[in-house]
Amino acid sequence: MRLLKAFVALHPWQSLFLVVALLLAGVASSVGVSALLPALQLVLNDTSMKETEFMRYLDLAFRAVDMKPTLGSLLVVILAAALLSNSLVFLATQRIGYIAADMATELRRSLLRATIASRWAFFTSQSSGALANAMATEAFRASQAYVFAVRVLAALVEAIVYLGMAIIASWRATAICAAAGAVVLLISQSMVRMSRRAGEKQTRWYRALLSTLTDVLASVKTFKAMARDRAAEEVLQFETGQLRKALRRQALSEAGLESGQDALITLVVIAGIYAAVVLFDVGLAIVFFMVAILSQTLNRMGKVQKQYQKMSNFESAYWSLQRTIGDAVQHAERASGTALADLHSAIRFENVSFAYGDHAILTDATFDISAGRITCLIGGSGAGKTTVADLVIGLVHPDEGTIRVDGTNLEDLDMREWRHRIGYVPQENLLMHDTVLHNVTLGDPSLSEADATVALRAAGASDFVARLPEGIRTVVGERGARLSGGQRQRVMIARALAHRPRLLILDEATSALDQATEAGICATLRQLSGELTILAVSHQPALASIADRIFRLDRGRLEEVTAPIAAAAP
Repeated sequence: MRLLKAFVALHPWQSLFLVVALLLAGVASSVGVSALLPALQLVLNDTSMKETEFMRYLDLAFRAVDMKPTLGSLLVVILAAALLSNSLVFLATQRIGYIAADMATELRRSLLRATIASRWAFFTSQSSGALANAMATEAFRASQAYVFAVRVLAALVEAIVYLGMAIIASWRATAICAAAGAVVLLISQSMVRMSRRAGEKQTRWYRALLSTLTDVLASVKTFKAMARDRAAEEVLQFETGQLRKALRRQALSEAGLESGQDALITLVVIAGIYAAVVLFDVGLAIVFFMVAILSQTLNRMGKVQKQYQKMSNFESAYWSLQRTIGDAVQHAERASGTALADLHSAIRFENVSFAYGDHAILTDATFDISAGRITCLIGGSGAGKTTVADLVIGLVHPDEGTIRVDGTNLEDLDMREWRHRIGYVPQENLLMHDTVLHNVTLGDPSLSEADATVALRAAGASDFVARLPEGIRTVVGERGARLSGGQRQRVMIARALAHRPRLLILDEATSALDQATEAGICATLRQLSGELTILAVSHQPALASIADRIFRLDRGRLEEVTAPIAAAAP
């Protein structure tokens, strides 16, 4: 029960409350069942058990509360016990549901925090589909594992209470019943093992399916444009087929346990009735009572196994999610410093070298990115221009050399504060299926609509946004499909400007634009220079033509370009 131990360790006081509530519910239920025997004796006029140990205990209990065991009073006791038991079960069940919801939320938050805080190299090695699956499917299934783990505990408490009462009533009959119940559980255990294996396969194939689905949806336009719609289905066919098999195995194991276990328990009860009536000539009141109490005991024992089966099916998701979180925590970014830098003078690379394996990106590079000016970094595809931007952001770190901001080592800066001073515009279209306002502010509560409006104006986007059907509150569509390429790019520049950064980094931000649109973007950037430090990573001549300084990166070597680069005519 490693999973149950883990949950109890996470929520010790909540678990204690649940155990106490369930124990009291079991005691209340057993009191109601206990009152059933004298009620049956009164109805059937059966005195065969009056002198037994069990009846003496009941008589003492009634005297303790100054109550005469009449049929009416006994029925009131049975009803009151049932109401109390159900009320306690309601409170416990409600609390279980609340904790499960809290647990799913906390697991998602933990995963998100750990993933975002992980090193960039680790983050880029992860499948976004697998992370989405962990965030949605695995977190939900893990919370369900908790629900069923607590229900195992609840059923176990109930079984122990009923077992104790059955022993008081007749330890011999209880011993036979318990032995028979153990045999039933042993026979049914194969269904539990089948469910556990099915759950492990579900966790594996849900992850694979969501990973592949994310890739397919990102490329759906390509599939449709070339009439390869069915190819998209075939890509997912294997994963969906394997997941279907795992779900069918789970359904088979649950149906097998439900029907098989109930049938075996019924057989045990019938055999017990036959032995009591035919072989031992036991009175009807006692028979009815023992059938009631022993069947309840057997059912609770069976319930323990059924809830355990369901927990086994879901628990692999919990451990998978914990592994994902653990891996991210293990690869967390290095602790940043505490120094602050506002970028008043320059970002300076001093003898910086960086490589991915044997592929050198920078070799002993020394250069400045001057504050308030436009610096353009050019070079062929794959030369490593984006990596230079990543070094400035602090996503990766130099193998050798030092990067300084206003004379302070980048490693000594408070990295969150430094990154808050950066506005970043990537090459990829990263607009969300939401309003222009949300795409500019990213839901940051510290940014108002007025801040977004100022940023859109600075990015040269205010005119076209005003012409949209609902203005700044117009939904831009999936990946900004309702906007043109230039409009999308201006919204992304506005996003980068909304929090008033000191440094604006553009990573191939105009590579997909036509010359006229690119020229408009460049004019906007030229107006921003002086107020901002701009680092433009590009292989396009337009951005280089407006730069104050240009550096070319080639085979790890960085050199300044002094000859002017003219922009192509639109």
